Amino acid sequence: MAEPFLSEIRMFGFGWPPRGWAECDGQILPINQNQSLYSLLSTTYGGDGRTSFALPDLRSRTPMGMDASLHQGQREGVETVTLTDANMPAHRHPLNATTEAGTTKSFDGNILASAVDGGSPTDYYAEPQNLVSFASQSVSYIGGSMSHNNEQPSLVVNFCIAMQGLFPSRS
Repeated sequence: MAEPFLSEIRMFGFGWPPRGWAECDGQILPINQNQSLYSLLSTTYGGDGRTSFALPDLRSRTPMGMDASLHQGQREGVETVTLTDANMPAHRHPLNATTEAGTTKSFDGNILASAVDGGSPTDYYAEPQNLVSFASQSVSYIGGSMSHNNEQPSLVVNFCIAMQGLFPSRS
């Protein structure tokens, strides 16, 4: 492997940092023991800038290129999302039923019946006639404000940063 630039980040297919590298796990380092690395990273990824600085933390993160609106060290996105009414288009979940007795087990083309015809506990549906409206509480919200994962398809690899190497010069 060619000698890396100090602070260069590479992906590795094995689960530990090679000699001279550290995992990009956000660890806090003392400035006085890593002055050259600190001169490149500063407090971009954390630390107090007086005695400590942090390595990048790429755990559960996707790296992105910088531009005018995305700055080095900026964190974007979230791992889980809780949907709200504002995230969904306006819609209803109507429930139709009839006052007629049930005559069939098949839902196809039928609606809920008010009673079971002839005492059979399995005939729940009837022809759509004599429709009734339910109270709004009968067809209320679902979901319970629970969050769900917000992940793109991914392959996990080990991101490491060079703790030793050539000091990069500006071109």
